[in-house]
Amino acid sequence: MRFAVHKEGFPFIALFAGVNLLAFLMSPVLGLLLLPLTIWCVAFFRDPERVTPVGAGLIISPADGKLLPIVEAVPPPELGLGDAPRQRLSIFMNVFNVHVNRNPIGGTVIALAYRPGKFFNASFDKASVHNERNAIRLRPEGATDESGDLVVVQIAGLVARRIVWDLVQGQPVKRGERFGMIRFGSRLDVYLPPGARVVATPGMTTVAGETVLAQMGY
Repeated sequence: MRFAVHKEGFPFIALFAGVNLLAFLMSPVLGLLLLPLTIWCVAFFRDPERVTPVGAGLIISPADGKLLPIVEAVPPPELGLGDAPRQRLSIFMNVFNVHVNRNPIGGTVIALAYRPGKFFNASFDKASVHNERNAIRLRPEGATDESGDLVVVQIAGLVARRIVWDLVQGQPVKRGERFGMIRFGSRLDVYLPPGARVVATPGMTTVAGETVLAQMGY
């Protein structure tokens, strides 16, 4: 099995490894005490391959983590989707989860909107409203209007301080492809299009690029 590390992790891994090496030179005992932190840093930025399910209308988890209770909520206003509530699926990532994010559907990036904010614990419901976030509006393949648009929101958490994304407006995307990550504990929200049917269960562990969250309503 191939072990890969996301490019965002290289500076951090180098820093942790350098400090760890200095600690070993000062004291082997101190070096051993710090070694688990270095190993954790490498593991945090791991970027495993995933096998994305094939099928029309599938909405796949964009993140590894725990699926929180499903609620009705209004999408981020900066995306221009109006004030009608939608089903929102929220995935909480702790510091031991893989943090590489993947596209939940194939289609086109219609809009992107980054907004600074606070850093509440990402497991709290208020994090969706108040925390720093990057909101992404996706139009599914074959759709001709906004009725089927889906929203993915990267949300910074209590210790997360950087949201990373590799998308631009108008870009075509494939389901299961990597599109970014959030450093050190965070959350992703998925606002489903009207008529979508949820198949995932709150409390379950999701796998980015593999777990089916919902099925489009068409």
